[in-house]
Amino acid sequence: MRFLCLYRSKNAETNKPPTQQEMEAMGKLMQEMAQAGVLLGTEGCEPSAKGARIQVSSGSFAVNDGPFTDANGLIGGYAVLKVNSKAEAIDWSKRFLAVVGEGESELRQLREMS
Repeated sequence: MRFLCLYRSKNAETNKPPTQQEMEAMGKLMQEMAQAGVLLGTEGCEPSAKGARIQVSSGSFAVNDGPFTDANGLIGGYAVLKVNSKAEAIDWSKRFLAVVGEGESELRQLREMS
């Protein structure tokens, strides 16, 4: 089964690059996850000032450019995990959060197309 892991950082809007130590710790974890066959893909997100929100209501579109003020709800990055259970996805997410620090991860199981 596959899970989408959405990461919401407490610092998603700082635009401050990670330290060398943070990059090394994250690289080590990503390598371990890839070698275990768990990590299918991952990326970090730029600050919301570089993004937009698009909404549709009754056929009319509205486009709002960032930055967005609801910083706690902003996605800082994502990963797609291939695991045997929800519990395993939770364990990997806990390990990820231990490396990145403050924030939260939301796991969503992806539908498998038949």
